[in-house]
Amino acid sequence: MITVHHLNQSRSQRILWMLEELNLEWQLVTYRREADMQAPVALRKIHPLGKSPVLEDNGHILAESGAILEYLQETYDHDQRLRPSLPAERLQYRFWMHYAEGSLMPLLTLSLALVLLSRAPVPWLLRPTGKALAGGLHKAWLGPQLANHAGFIEHHLAHHPWFAGGQFSAADIQMSFPVAALLSREAPEHLPHLQAWWRKAQLRPGWQSALLRGGPFSIPGRAG
Repeated sequence: MITVHHLNQSRSQRILWMLEELNLEWQLVTYRREADMQAPVALRKIHPLGKSPVLEDNGHILAESGAILEYLQETYDHDQRLRPSLPAERLQYRFWMHYAEGSLMPLLTLSLALVLLSRAPVPWLLRPTGKALAGGLHKAWLGPQLANHAGFIEHHLAHHPWFAGGQFSAADIQMSFPVAALLSREAPEHLPHLQAWWRKAQLRPGWQSALLRGGPFSIPGRAG
């Protein structure tokens, strides 16, 4: 039996979605974030990094969302429904599978850190300093970086219904978490194709059933 070690409001939502798209039997072990938004220490008993998602299957213990999605696709997607066959689309598939965590998520993680910094419970004399530091870094560097990535993704989705091209794939599942984070940080009205893709993705039965099993999904937004 496949077991998913799932942290609420985290990347592991993607694994639940993938399993539902594949119509697999699986069981869920749920963990709750600590007050500081970190994963609980109990996850270190499953994997040394103490992160989620972690998947157990056939004696294997797998970490990293992209690696888990690829393993599930290669092992259980016998009809190749979640991986395109055309060479050009296969290149897009590979790109977005790696882009999600390699290029986009580091920026979004920093953005979340700045949000938390602006809300940190510090002495009132230091609060203006924290907010000024977060605001300055966002305005000078992070904001333009995120806007550039948002424009890049928006342009791609203006010409493709799904990330790999004409077919829904595991690349869409992999991109779901950073897209949700990006839409929570950037002005969504300027990203109509990205919004349309996200609405369409959330209508899939696999997403809906993953929510029923894994619980509500949301990501903290902008500071202020």
